[in-house]
Amino acid sequence: MVSQIVTLSAHHWDELTFSHHWVQALEAGKVLYLPNMGFKLHEAEHRLLTSTLLSPKSRNISLDARGVLKGVDAVEGTLQSLQAMIMRYKQHSARIIHNLLPAYSAHLRFAPTSYRPAQVENRVQSWRADDKRLHVDAFPTRPNRGERILRVFANINPNGQPRHWRVGEPFETVAQLFLPRCKPYLPWQAKLLEVLKITKSFRTEYDHLMLQLHDHMKADLDYQANAPQETMFFTPGSVWVCFSDQTSHAAMAGQFMLEQTAHLPVIKQYQPDASPLGVLRKLTQRALLPSV
Repeated sequence: MVSQIVTLSAHHWDELTFSHHWVQALEAGKVLYLPNMGFKLHEAEHRLLTSTLLSPKSRNISLDARGVLKGVDAVEGTLQSLQAMIMRYKQHSARIIHNLLPAYSAHLRFAPTSYRPAQVENRVQSWRADDKRLHVDAFPTRPNRGERILRVFANINPNGQPRHWRVGEPFETVAQLFLPRCKPYLPWQAKLLEVLKITKSFRTEYDHLMLQLHDHMKADLDYQANAPQETMFFTPGSVWVCFSDQTSHAAMAGQFMLEQTAHLPVIKQYQPDASPLGVLRKLTQRALLPSV
């Protein structure tokens, strides 16, 4: 398998400029790895590197667009420090995206920014929620109608522990393998899910297929063990960027990471046909989204 990791050697912002090669790689589902463009903590922020800040029922701490923290178990002074650190990371991520992908900037919708202080390998989850299994991101309650999921990750581990990922084969290869296993799409069923508020909006055929690809990948233990894949260790002080709805990935180990998600309309990509929507339309010969 051709490597799905593209390393960018930039050390400074002025070296991080638009490149057709980087864009083509990202929009093909590859991971852009920036080992020298990490997010630097302020000295006082090192005290925030503890999993005790995480609420017992939460997987991560998040900061929403209003500046409200969720998933945190901390006192007032610590809350303010967390807010400041996570907000700085949001700005750091936005700058990376703008420098690498300037045409995206005006069209992005930023999701809450998350801080993940827990040890990945200690998490106990159902097979469907287990991110240690190769998958592409798709969410059962949040249909996105083809909108892209762009993510910027930073390893801020203070103890030298890398973030261990497995990165799988290209999206089109995954889709060709698992599409025959997908159940037919039933619009009436999607409407019922919306009426019952099981989904936040109407689940399109695109969302139906993406969710089934996600589930079939995770459920197939032979695929998990034997699919073409590579091991990647993202070092402390590094950043990596990918479309997580397109990059087959599994998070195996690590602790203390920051993550920013941004949503992008598929038509605002440099190459919309390279998106999961474009690939699935080609393979199924169907529109997959309702006509507007």
